[in-house]
Amino acid sequence: MSRKMSPMLIIILALVVIGLVSQSFTSPIQLIIPIAVFGVIFLLYKFPPGGARTAKPRSRTIPRRDQQQGKPRTKKAMPFRVIEGGKDDDNLPKYH
Repeated sequence: MSRKMSPMLIIILALVVIGLVSQSFTSPIQLIIPIAVFGVIFLLYKFPPGGARTAKPRSRTIPRRDQQQGKPRTKKAMPFRVIEGGKDDDNLPKYH
């Protein structure tokens, strides 16, 4: 990991590990249901049902200009048009 773990996160992870170890010694039967639920969720995430599968997008390479076939595209010349404003203010300079 590139960033350091905060002390609060370390304390929480240590308490989780201590709780899991003590739970496995006292009554391991109660751990079966949470482990099964997490396992099913992981398997559904890793291998989704047939209808939910999405195709992986293929990388599309764009051909270089010299590899393109056909005639080259030319841009249309778009002339600029000045739209005159309707407000004439003598106090303001013409260009600012």
